Amino acid sequence: MSDYFGKEVPKLGFGLMRLPRKGIATDVEQVKTMVDLFLDAGFTYFDTAFVYPGSEAATKKALVDRYPRDKFTLATKVNASVAPTAKMAKKQFTTSLERTGAGYFDYYLLHAFMENNYRKYDKFELWDFVKEQKAAGLVKNFGFSFHAGPDLLDQILNEHPEVDFVQLQINYADWENPKVTSRANYEVARKHNKGIVVMEPVKGGTLANPPKPVRELFKEYHPDMSYASWAIRFVASLDGIITVLSGMSNIAQMEDNLSYMKNFQPLNDEEQEIIRKAQVLLGKYSTVPCTACHYCTEGCPQHIEIPDIFAAMNKQLGNGQMAEAKAAYAEATKGGQLASGCIGCLQCEGACPQHLAITDYLKQAAEMFE
Repeated sequence: MSDYFGKEVPKLGFGLMRLPRKGIATDVEQVKTMVDLFLDAGFTYFDTAFVYPGSEAATKKALVDRYPRDKFTLATKVNASVAPTAKMAKKQFTTSLERTGAGYFDYYLLHAFMENNYRKYDKFELWDFVKEQKAAGLVKNFGFSFHAGPDLLDQILNEHPEVDFVQLQINYADWENPKVTSRANYEVARKHNKGIVVMEPVKGGTLANPPKPVRELFKEYHPDMSYASWAIRFVASLDGIITVLSGMSNIAQMEDNLSYMKNFQPLNDEEQEIIRKAQVLLGKYSTVPCTACHYCTEGCPQHIEIPDIFAAMNKQLGNGQMAEAKAAYAEATKGGQLASGCIGCLQCEGACPQHLAITDYLKQAAEMFE
């Protein structure tokens, strides 16, 4: 448990970004089961966003309509990048209230700050807007989620010391990654004495199935511990963590997370050393560090399934599974949108929170599979 804002917050949060699907729709019945398991285990923190397709509506059906409001805490976000005007950006708040039926939000975030968009939140006066909602009792705590470097994080926290918390991408693979700067950002947030909500602890699922040498390292120490458990316990063991969001997509993932987080034990010294060895091993693999957030696909004029193509590449690059990689690429491009169809418009690179050279990776994919 972490003690923030006058009450204890369990160290596992339910990220509602990658919910299970039934055809093209959210599988609400499965989400209901996952919500029940989560709450029954004593966890309370749910995280959604205005831009997560179908997520806020599913949150209403699976959570808000079925449980008393004081049994859970709910976070959602306003995204200025998808709003052409300040009025439309501010309207996201009332839309989120309508979609979720929550009445108020325990945590409200300015969403996905990067170098190329953070000033838009100033331009649209969203800082003042959110503080007004807090004064009105419609927001209990507010902060921002962040996908840039420590200098910008330090600048924003100096400009806005009133924020209650920050949401950062932290995982053991990105701890020293010069593009993600997990460690440096963590240290800046702690310097400003801000509590941290962790996103992408399993790096979009990548660390749930790491390269073979890392898997062998973990299995040798504890054969029954899932690979994802190492990733989530690593970040949950850090000081100043409010909760760790896990974007669970099925009941099995929920049950696995609950199995080791219900009675959470921080990593011991021996386990910390194993994580350090895993970090060294990961540095030897040239996988595509994509977290499958799909921000890149929303505006792609060619409708290329970029994260699915990168996942196919990583089967070969990370695990040497060429046959499986070819099959995954065929599935990702079955609609005809090949990697070679990229026209180099760079829309995807401007939207990518990981700052990936997506067009270069797509060229690599075309060479690998086509």
